[in-house]
Amino acid sequence: MVPCFCSLPPPSTSISKFISDKPYLTMLDKNCTTMKDLQKIHAHLIKTGLANDTIAASRVLAFCASTVGDMSYAYLVFTQIQNKNLFTWNTIIRGFSQSSTPQNAVSLFIDMLVSSPVQPQRLTYPSIFKAYAQLGLAHDGAQLHGRIIKLGLEFDPFIRNTIIYMYANCGLLCEAWRLFDENVDFDVVAWNSMIMGLAKSGEIDESRRLFDKMWTRNQVSWNSMISGYVRNGKLVEALDLFGKMQEERIRPSEFTMVSLLNASARLGALKQGEWIQDYIRKNKMELNAIVVTAIIDMYCKCGSIDKALQVFDTAPTKGLSCWNSMILGLAMNGCENEAIQLFSRLESSNLKPDEVSFIGVLTACNHSGLVNKARDYFSLMTETYKILPSVKHYGCMVDVLGRAGLLDEAEGLIRSMPVNQDAIIWGSLLSACRKHGNIEMAKWAANHIIELDPSESSSYVLMSNVYSASSHFEEAVEQRLSMKKKQIEKEPGCSLIEVDGEVHEFVAGGRLHPRAQEIYSLLNELRLILRENIA
Repeated sequence: MVPCFCSLPPPSTSISKFISDKPYLTMLDKNCTTMKDLQKIHAHLIKTGLANDTIAASRVLAFCASTVGDMSYAYLVFTQIQNKNLFTWNTIIRGFSQSSTPQNAVSLFIDMLVSSPVQPQRLTYPSIFKAYAQLGLAHDGAQLHGRIIKLGLEFDPFIRNTIIYMYANCGLLCEAWRLFDENVDFDVVAWNSMIMGLAKSGEIDESRRLFDKMWTRNQVSWNSMISGYVRNGKLVEALDLFGKMQEERIRPSEFTMVSLLNASARLGALKQGEWIQDYIRKNKMELNAIVVTAIIDMYCKCGSIDKALQVFDTAPTKGLSCWNSMILGLAMNGCENEAIQLFSRLESSNLKPDEVSFIGVLTACNHSGLVNKARDYFSLMTETYKILPSVKHYGCMVDVLGRAGLLDEAEGLIRSMPVNQDAIIWGSLLSACRKHGNIEMAKWAANHIIELDPSESSSYVLMSNVYSASSHFEEAVEQRLSMKKKQIEKEPGCSLIEVDGEVHEFVAGGRLHPRAQEIYSLLNELRLILRENIA
């Protein structure tokens, strides 16, 4: 696919003739599709001296800054351009704003303001607002918004849409609402930004209200609403909305399918997930690394590990995320040895394990009780791969040590952590103390949980269980009474099961299910049968 140089003004006759007279520039425009192609053409431009021409260099820069390019190479090209014009500045800034390092777009914009004779114009600003949105720095972006107002550009639709996107994406909804008027604004881009921002901030019902009110919806509108439902745990609603999307004959994108696969994974809806994979296959949708990872993750979370492995083994492209999802999926489904073997295969591949890879292999060690192997992997991560352990890695190690009864070592590891402990890691130690009957250390861990979150119920419940397991029944009751006195309630357990393609939700002690009476009746019968068999 030939990249689109959408920010280049319509070429004049002289520019068109200049390009058509230079075979390598024509090749760049019409035949260059990869960075390998670009580098060959660029080498010829350098040899002939044409690379010093601003028009030729701008064409090279535009390709490098596109989605199929390389921003490091693009920056090198940019630094070599002697007479940088507005197009070259806009191109490099836009490229970085869409990359994994949007902070470089902001730095270049500041350089442009301070040291360049070329000053920003209306097409420069949207990229900077997008960069601020990616960085989550809407408060800094608000200062640039002030500059826009002073320049009289606040009503430019392109700029205004990106400002709304920045505020909405960063959760500054009051600021976004000031710019957005649902009664007069018919720009679908602004509506999509508000729908996405509201959903991201947990305002899912308000997000749906806007979605239903839209005069015209595009593919992004549907994707934003479906992913918003998934983000907010409204998984059944996400699947229902996809049904309406099909009724309106809106073709979903791979982003839609990834959201639906995530919903199926969290629901444990295997049949729904299989149907989505079939839909992807039948409609010949691109099986990129993101889609493949979502399919693997869905099968793993639905307990269908064989199908996950089949997808992994036959995937046309395997990104690191695919490997990580498969390693963690194996570890979580009782295939610890296979997870460790797959990690070894990853090390032998052309990819390097990252922090997520090590969470997967440490989880495998935890579930199989391989204490020494866990220690080895932790050292490998820090010493060989130079990865700084996060609280999740420490949590895995505390789990491994705690399950093995090595409570003193687990406590020492927590004390030595250079990162702040969270309630989860203290909860792991507290659970281990319960298992091994260490009341004093359990008290110490429980106090830390309460300090971090006084309303968290787990410390009281686990501490009560520690006392009960050690026959300290009065102290166990005191923990429960303390919870009641402080009005701390334990959230009831919840489980989901798919039957004939329909997902059923059950809450501990709940009776809201339409067939609750039949279910409890059957459970009572099973209880009687078990008692008779035991007797």
